[in-house]
Amino acid sequence: MPDWTPSRIEDAPLVSGNGRFLDDVDPLPGTLTATVVRSTQPHARIRSVDLSRARAHPGVAAVIGPDEVLAALRPFPLSTGAPMHYFPTGTDKVRFVGEPVAVVVASDRYTAEDAAELVAIDYEPLDVVIGARAALAEDAPLLHEAAGSNVATDRTFSFGGVDEAFEKAAHVVEGEYDFPRYSSVPMECYSVIAHWRSHEGGADQVEAWANFHGPFTMVPVMAGALGIPTSALRLHVPADIGGSFGIKAGIYPYVVLMALASKHSGTPVRWTEDRVEHLLASSSGADRAMRFAAAVDADGAITALKTDLVDNVGAYLRPPEPSTLYRCFGNITGPYRIPAVEIRARAVVTNEMPTGLNRGFGGQQLYFGLERLMDAVAGATGLDVLEVRRRNLIAGFPHETATGGVYDSGDYAAAVDLAVKNADMDELRGRQEAARADGAFYGIGVGLVVDPSGTNIGYVGLATPAEDRKPGRDKSGSTEHVRISVDVQGIVTVMLGSVPQGQGHATVARQVAAQRLGLPVDKVRVVVDMDTSTTPWTVTSGSYSSRFAPLVTSAVVQAADRIATTIRAAASTMLDASPEDLELVDGTVRAPDGTSVQFRHAAGVVHWDPTSLPEGTSARLYEEAAFTPRETRAATQDDKINSSLCYGFVAEIVAVRIDPDTLEISIDRVSSVHDAGTVLNQQLLDGQVHGALVHALGGAMYEEFTYAPSGQPTSGTFLDYLCPTSAEIGYDLRADHVVSPSPLTPLGAKGCGEGSSMSFPVAFANAVADALAPRGVDITSLPLHGEVLHQLLTTTPEEKTAWR
Repeated sequence: MPDWTPSRIEDAPLVSGNGRFLDDVDPLPGTLTATVVRSTQPHARIRSVDLSRARAHPGVAAVIGPDEVLAALRPFPLSTGAPMHYFPTGTDKVRFVGEPVAVVVASDRYTAEDAAELVAIDYEPLDVVIGARAALAEDAPLLHEAAGSNVATDRTFSFGGVDEAFEKAAHVVEGEYDFPRYSSVPMECYSVIAHWRSHEGGADQVEAWANFHGPFTMVPVMAGALGIPTSALRLHVPADIGGSFGIKAGIYPYVVLMALASKHSGTPVRWTEDRVEHLLASSSGADRAMRFAAAVDADGAITALKTDLVDNVGAYLRPPEPSTLYRCFGNITGPYRIPAVEIRARAVVTNEMPTGLNRGFGGQQLYFGLERLMDAVAGATGLDVLEVRRRNLIAGFPHETATGGVYDSGDYAAAVDLAVKNADMDELRGRQEAARADGAFYGIGVGLVVDPSGTNIGYVGLATPAEDRKPGRDKSGSTEHVRISVDVQGIVTVMLGSVPQGQGHATVARQVAAQRLGLPVDKVRVVVDMDTSTTPWTVTSGSYSSRFAPLVTSAVVQAADRIATTIRAAASTMLDASPEDLELVDGTVRAPDGTSVQFRHAAGVVHWDPTSLPEGTSARLYEEAAFTPRETRAATQDDKINSSLCYGFVAEIVAVRIDPDTLEISIDRVSSVHDAGTVLNQQLLDGQVHGALVHALGGAMYEEFTYAPSGQPTSGTFLDYLCPTSAEIGYDLRADHVVSPSPLTPLGAKGCGEGSSMSFPVAFANAVADALAPRGVDITSLPLHGEVLHQLLTTTPEEKTAWR
C-alpha cells in the first residue's frame, strides 16, 4: 500500500454544520410526532391501562398501549428457546423503570407530551431483583414466570484435560471479578420515522428511517415481530447517525413500535428520544460477574483455565444477546498458550435496562477478569507481571486455541517489547519509588489482549446445545457486500452495506478502490447511507465487531478487480494489446510499449460501443462482491468455533498517580501498541486508538449505570452518569503499532476500532492495584474513583464481602 494518507472526506460537512442526521431528514409529508409513556415501576403487574382521556385530547391522532401491541405484534424472535417473551412495550408486566407502556401520536411534541400525562396505568408492584448475583438466588423474584428461573441461558463447555491439569498444578490461582454496565452515550439519541402502509388485497409494508448502524440480523427480527416478510420492511439509515459503537443496535424495538403507532394514526410517525429517556431505557453493555481459576506449573506456565461468566442482560434477553457471552469464545484464552479450558456461560435477567452491544462487547468483560488473574498468577509465582505474561505468550502462527479460535498472524513478543520501550519502564519505576517515598500512591499496570475482528455470527449458536441445533439450520459467516459502478464519464461509485458511526469508512473505501483501479481519489465517490431495498446487504452486514477493515475492504477489492478486468478488456480494443498486459495507473490504461488511453475513455467504450468489446466480455461496469471467508464456519458438534476471522493484538501499559489526601486518580502515562495487520490509513488508525482509549476511560473511572435496591435508576442524568471530557485526557499517550498482515484478507488488514476499549480498563485497574499494593488492597471491580478507593482503604475484609 502507498505511504500517503488522504484526508478524511467525512469531516468537512460535520465541522461546518452540514451533516445529515435523522433530525435533518423529513422524507414524508404529514408526519406526526410520538411520545412514549414509560413505566415508573421497576417490576409490576399491569392491572389496566386507560387511554381514553389521552385519546380525547385535542391534536392527538392515536394512542396505543399493551392491547394494541398484543393484537398486532408477535414477540421478537430470540436467540435461545427461553420462554421470556419480549415485546416493544410491557404487556402483562413492566420489568424495568423506563419500559414503554403506551405511545401517544399527536400534531407536535408538546401536545403529545401533554396527552401522555393523561394515560392512566394501574400497577400492582412486585418484588425486585437487581444485579447478576442476586438474580441467581433461589428465592429471587421471577421476572418471567414461564421460564421458572431468571437464568435465560446456561451452558458449560470443557476442552482438554482441565481436571488433570488442576490436580497436577503447582499453583491454583483464583479470582472473582465484576465488570460494570456502561454505554457509548452517542451525541444523537435514538430517532425513528416509521410509516405503515396497508394495501387492500395486498401485503402490508413498513418503511422506516432510523439512526441505526445495522441492518444485520435486526431486520428479520423486526419483520418477525411485525408479521411481515423481510422484503416488506424497508429501512433507511442516513449517512450521519450521531455515534453509536453498538448502543444503537437497541433501537429496533422502537422501529417496530413506531410502525404500529403509524398504523393506528394512519400517518407517518416521528419519534426522537431525549437524553433522560436514553439514559433510562435505551441500551447498555452487559455487566458481568465472573470467577476465574488458573492451573499454573512451577515455571509459571498456565496449563488450564476455568471461567464462570454471568452476564446481567437486564429485563429481557434482547437480541442480539447473548452475543456478549459468546463473541470472544474463540479467544477466551487471550494471547496465552492455555491447552485446557472449562467455561460456564450464563445470562440472567434482572429489573434493569436491557443490554446489547457496546464497543468491545464481550472483550471488555473477558479481559478484565483474565488480565487481573494474570497479575494474581504473578503474585502467586513470585514473577514480575510482564515476565509471567511473556512466559505464556503464543509465539507461532496460525495458532488454534482450545476453544476453536484460529489466530491468523501476530508477533506478540515484539508488540510487548515495543510497549515496554515506549513506556520507558525504568523512568516509571523511578517515579513510583519517588512517589512512595513522599507517601503518595503510584502504580504501573499491564493489559495484553487479542482483538477479534470480522465476527462469525455462528458463535450465537453456542447458546443452544449441539443436540438441539436443527440440522441444516446452522449459522455462520462474516459476509459483507459492496457494489461498484462506473458511469459514462469514468467516475466510480462505491456503495457500502456497512453504515459508519464516524470511523471514516468512505475515506478508506475510496482510497482502496482508487488504488485498485489506478485512479486519483477524487474520481471515486462513496455512498454510505443505507436503504435495504437498494443497498446490497445480508444478515451479517453492518458496522459492528470491527468488520470494516477485514471484510468490507476485502469486498471492495473483489468488486474493483472485476471492474478493472472489464476496463482492461475495453482498453485492449483501443491499444491493440492483450488485456492481461495492460496496467491501470494514474487514471490511464497503459500498454507495455508506453501507449495509453484514459480510464474514462475505456469506460466509455463499454457504455457507448459495447459491440466492439472482445468476444465473451460483458458490457457491464456494475459489479457486486460478497466477501465470505471460509474460515468462519458454524460451531462444531463438540462446541468449538472460530468466532472471528481475524485476531489483532494490543499491548498496553498504564501508569497512574493517586493523591494520598483526596484519593483522586491521575493517569500519568499510557503506552499503547496495536497490531491491526496492514495499516490502511494511519490517521484513522490513530483516531480509533485515541477514541477507544477515551471510551474505555469512561468505563474505567466514571461511567456506570447504577440502581437502588428498590430498582429505581440512580444514574439517569449527566449529573450522576459521568462521562470523560477533553479535560480528562491530558495524560502522556505514546501510541505505536507493529504490522503482522493477515493471510486471510486481500490487503492483510484486521480491525482496530475496539482494541483499547478492551485493554485499557484492566490495564488501568492493574495500575491502581499496583499503586495500592502496599496497603493490601485488591481491585476486583470497576469503575475506580476516589469514593471507591476510600471504601477499599477504610472497610474491613468482612465489610468488603458484604459490600460486594
